[in-house]
Amino acid sequence: MKLSDDIIAAPATPPGRGAVAVVRASGPDLGGLAQRLTGRALQPRRAHYVSFRDDAGRIIDRGLALFFPAPRSYTGEDLLELHCHGSPAIVESLLQRLFQLGARPAEPGEFTRRAFLNGKLDLAQAEAVAALIESSSAQAARAAQRSLEGEFSRQTRALTESLTRLRIQVEAAIDFSDEDIALIAEGAVLEKLQGILADLDALRRRAHQGRLLEEGMTVVIAGPPNAGKSSLLNALARREAAIVTPIAGTTRDVLRERILIDGMPLHVIDTAGLRHSDDPVEREGIRRARAELARADRILLVGEDRPPAGRDLPGLPTDIPVTRIVNKIDLSGQPPRIEGDTVWLSAKTGAGLDLLRRHLNACMGFEAEAEDALAARRRHLEALARARGHLEQALAELEAGQMLDLAAENLRLAQNALGEITGEVTSDDLLGRIFSEFCIGK
Repeated sequence: MKLSDDIIAAPATPPGRGAVAVVRASGPDLGGLAQRLTGRALQPRRAHYVSFRDDAGRIIDRGLALFFPAPRSYTGEDLLELHCHGSPAIVESLLQRLFQLGARPAEPGEFTRRAFLNGKLDLAQAEAVAALIESSSAQAARAAQRSLEGEFSRQTRALTESLTRLRIQVEAAIDFSDEDIALIAEGAVLEKLQGILADLDALRRRAHQGRLLEEGMTVVIAGPPNAGKSSLLNALARREAAIVTPIAGTTRDVLRERILIDGMPLHVIDTAGLRHSDDPVEREGIRRARAELARADRILLVGEDRPPAGRDLPGLPTDIPVTRIVNKIDLSGQPPRIEGDTVWLSAKTGAGLDLLRRHLNACMGFEAEAEDALAARRRHLEALARARGHLEQALAELEAGQMLDLAAENLRLAQNALGEITGEVTSDDLLGRIFSEFCIGK
């Protein structure tokens, strides 16, 4: 246990008015602080109806107080929860009273950071707390709950344990290379390493699905004026998000919509028509459109009558995948269909939109029916990818039958990459970046 020597306090509920608000504090000797605040001793893990009083003895509010002594609390320290009426004025008065009694304002994520440092959660579980709070669909919430309950960590540790056993065998072969001792047959080592790679790939798939549920995909709709870009945005959003007129250049600024496709968030960005213009306002819209195109996961290039060609739009990024949309098939009489990365549809009637939605899911590798997804952050996927790269290198070195010391080093690096996920290998800088993304009070 690494108990802190100071007390932190913060609201645990969002700002604004509501029926109930919760203020929490964590740190040493909260039993005494609670007694000074409420005028009575609080029994552990019981809800008490009390009066919260200021330094002059006046009642701030009446509500519930719950005291969780260390180590049986969320943070592993003494933890105090105050449930009051949801007035911002009452919440602020309670916080000021706690600060008078020796607490300080909590930093973003500091409660969960203390839980991690005190061994109540590993790092993957701590990040799953934020994922659960931020979840925007039932699938994302279930994925976050699996990670919070430790499924991601258990799978990662199982891989680490398999790697540890394999490293022992490889390093023993190095240490006893001159001895007449058959430590292990070469084929068995390769077979075990291939099995670890297969297990790692399965975990990467589950983490990738969880990342898509949390972050989703950003698509930018581009094309010449009057191709139907804003109509396509409205059709995907199922509402009149953008103004649609037959006048070229109607859309002059970037429009954003967030929708769900089978549980995967899709961030759709409509942009100004890409063309030469002498209008300074439209030129600024075109500049912003090009900036969004450079940040997209995928570009929806809209045209009509025939598949649009990127060469017709100078400056279109060459390193971002493109789906070509042939719009207005209600006018041309063509049937809705997909051929490769080209989709024929009508934004006006909705024909072919389901084909586009399935196509976008497939482009990201999203499986709508997957029920084993694990909430994962970008750093988790990067760590898993690095681990796989080191394992592939180790496999190549073992298959070549030489440089066992290099293979052993790659196995060690792969193990360190996996350790970054749970926090067994970490740094203060990394922890600072992770918990700074949390909301205050969590």
